[in-house]
Amino acid sequence: MYSNNYTLGFVFIVTIILGTMLSFTKENVKDLQDQNLKADVQKTILRSLNFDENLLLTNESIEQTFKNYIDAKCVDVQGQIVECNIEEVDIEKNKDVLPVYMRVSNEKIEGIALPIAGKGLWSTIFGYIALNPDTESVLGIQFYKHGETPGLGGEVEKKWFTDNFVNHPQKQSNGELKYIPKKIRDKNGKIVSITVIKGGVDYSDSNNASIHQVDGISGATVTADGVTDFLLEDLLRYEKTLNKIRDYGTI
Repeated sequence: MYSNNYTLGFVFIVTIILGTMLSFTKENVKDLQDQNLKADVQKTILRSLNFDENLLLTNESIEQTFKNYIDAKCVDVQGQIVECNIEEVDIEKNKDVLPVYMRVSNEKIEGIALPIAGKGLWSTIFGYIALNPDTESVLGIQFYKHGETPGLGGEVEKKWFTDNFVNHPQKQSNGELKYIPKKIRDKNGKIVSITVIKGGVDYSDSNNASIHQVDGISGATVTADGVTDFLLEDLLRYEKTLNKIRDYGTI
């Protein structure tokens, strides 16, 4: 028979060993989770900027593509560049430091991705909208994190919905349809954003506003209204930055 001291000592040693192993495993898993989250955000940004999917197959290829083509900066509401740790900026709560991700080739801006976030029905919806260098037409939009109902509000992340932002039908003089991006500015250059319409967009010639509208999501009016509201709110925060890029080709 082992003494009580021996039993207690044995239990103590096993507990220490298992606790150390658990702590080590948890730390390793956390590092992997952080890497995957970073890659997921970068992939969303790159997708919104219309990068080829073949460049986004692995975490390593995503990181390399991001490093090669993306110029990431922070600005304030006045459009001035400010110092920041861009990966730590809370895009939902921080209203003063605004991340900007620019697709650059040969020192020329080819697209501008901006974080967007706001309340849907059940959750905060996070995503990125990318604009062409004219800062009025949409290059792409992606949503990557939300808790909306699958099949209803959760449809915001689906391709059929995000494609609405870049596929506006425009009738040509020969009667054929050409698809162009939706626009966030009106004819006077004012930012009016994109409205998610309940039901479908009226594409008749009498509806001049259709270039600023996308089809809604059946059964998800609150989510759609939330997207409409926070998209306008977030775009207006970047107004002076976008005006600088439009007028001067840089920040």
